[in-house]
Amino acid sequence: MDIDAMIREKYFAIYMILASSLYEKGKLSLGQAAEVANMSKRAFTELLGHYSVSVFNYPASDLKNEKIYV
Repeated sequence: MDIDAMIREKYFAIYMILASSLYEKGKLSLGQAAEVANMSKRAFTELLGHYSVSVFNYPASDLKNEKIYV
């Protein structure tokens, strides 16, 4: 692997960690986070699991409230 490829790989990992973390915290939408990671929403969604982030960014407190209506 050449140096340029290694640098690209490191930057990709950094941007992916940043984007997935901000998405998980609700600071960015899925589309915004995908832009930060410089990828499509579909590709970003597929990689979220590798960073232990759920695509369904729904707080547990909201799920409790939803149970009342079911």
